[in-house]
Amino acid sequence: MAMTQVNPTRMGLTRLKKKLVTAVKGHKLLKDKRDELMRQFLDMVRLNKSLRERVEKGIAMSNSKFVLAAAVMDEQSLKSALLAPKQSVSVEVSKRNVMSVEIPELEYKTRTPSESDIYSYGFAFTSADLDSAVASLGEVFPDMLRLAECEKSCRLMANEIEKTRRRVNALEYVMIPEYQRQIKYITMKLDENERSTQIRLMKVKDMMVRDVIEQKHARDV
Repeated sequence: MAMTQVNPTRMGLTRLKKKLVTAVKGHKLLKDKRDELMRQFLDMVRLNKSLRERVEKGIAMSNSKFVLAAAVMDEQSLKSALLAPKQSVSVEVSKRNVMSVEIPELEYKTRTPSESDIYSYGFAFTSADLDSAVASLGEVFPDMLRLAECEKSCRLMANEIEKTRRRVNALEYVMIPEYQRQIKYITMKLDENERSTQIRLMKVKDMMVRDVIEQKHARDV
C-alpha cells in the first residue's frame, strides 16, 4: 500500500487515533466472527458428509430393488405401475440467519399424510421388490432435502468465511499498520515542531537578556 501523506496536526492525530481504536475493535470482532463461522462450517461439513452417505446408501438400495423388480416384472407392467404418481409433495423454503449468513431451511408437505399413498399402483400385479424400492425412495427423500439444504448452507458459509478472512487481513496487514505509521509520523513531526519552538523561544530570550544587559551597560558608561 502506498504511504499516504497526512498533515501533522494535533486534530489529525486525534482523528487517526480514533480510527485506529475503531479498526482494532473491528479486527477483533471480525476475527471472532470468522472463528465462529469456521466452527459452525465444520459442524455443517460433518453433517453434510453423514447425510450424503445415508442418501447414497438409500439410493443404491432403492436402485438395487428396482433392478430386481425389473427382472421379475415385464417392462410394460413396470412402466404402467409408475406412470401416474398418487402422492404429491410441496417444498417450502425459509431462511435462518447464522452470523449474518442467510442459510436456507427446507420443509416439505405431502398432499396426504398416509404413508400408503406413495404407492401409485395396486399390490396384486406388482413385485414386492418394487414396493421395497418405492418405500426406500420415500424413506431417503427427507434426507435428500436435508442434504440439499446443508450443501447450500456450506457454500454460503464458505463464501462468507472467505469475505471475512479478506477483511481481517486487510485490517491486520494494511489499515492498522498504516494508521500506526501515520500516528508515528505525526507524533514525530509534532515533537520536532515543539522542540524547534522551544529552541526559538530560548534564542529570543537570550537575545532579550543581551539587549537588557547592553542597555544597562550603556547607561553605566
